[in-house]
Amino acid sequence: MYDNYKYKTTVEIRFADLDAFGHVNNATYLTYVEVARTKYWKQVIKWNWKKTGIVIREVNISYIKPIVWGDKIFIYVRTSKIGNSSFDIEYKIVKREKEGEILCSIAKTTCVAIDLKSKTSTPIPETERRRMIEFEQLH
Repeated sequence: MYDNYKYKTTVEIRFADLDAFGHVNNATYLTYVEVARTKYWKQVIKWNWKKTGIVIREVNISYIKPIVWGDKIFIYVRTSKIGNSSFDIEYKIVKREKEGEILCSIAKTTCVAIDLKSKTSTPIPETERRRMIEFEQLH
């Protein structure tokens, strides 16, 4: 559905994710994008966690439609911008209904590569940078 997104994964809704109104709690969306992002890094980028860490500098989430117990949700993930030590990842959270995929939320995280010893920002490792650029066809 989203041609500019080449990676899509599922995330399971847990009963504990629901609020008093039966919706997925707004804070849980952050966990959902974390799960999707981690799968993307592991499966596509093959990030070397023993060499370089990643921290989140900024998160933006827009809520469009509620997600409720029983919904089948998918998350599209893509790297949209790469700097020297930081990069942006964008997400589309959708649920499948009879009409097709319904957009529920849009999110973006700004991620920063960090040196695990000094705990300071470091340039994105060349191997991971190349994989992001090639997979996403960034220039």
